[in-house]
Amino acid sequence: MIKVNNGLFQAAKAKYQAQIVEAIATLEIYFTNAVAIGEHPDLLAEVDKYLDMLEDAQGKLNALEKHFTRQQGSEIQKQLIVDSAPE
Repeated sequence: MIKVNNGLFQAAKAKYQAQIVEAIATLEIYFTNAVAIGEHPDLLAEVDKYLDMLEDAQGKLNALEKHFTRQQGSEIQKQLIVDSAPE
């Protein structure tokens, strides 16, 4: 496993995690309240699109986590903690 210590790794993980959450949230709406989605006449195609997004993002996230790990104590990590601390 390769240890990395930059923000690009964290940004990639955050991007794929956000895509996973978006796909799941959209699919949940389609599965539980499809009648409310009037602008999408082909709901099956929309479900397929978001399942593709979910599968793609999960696969990429799995690959990142399998082959790379965040180096503990990195400057980027320290800066993120400092920047996000409440004032």
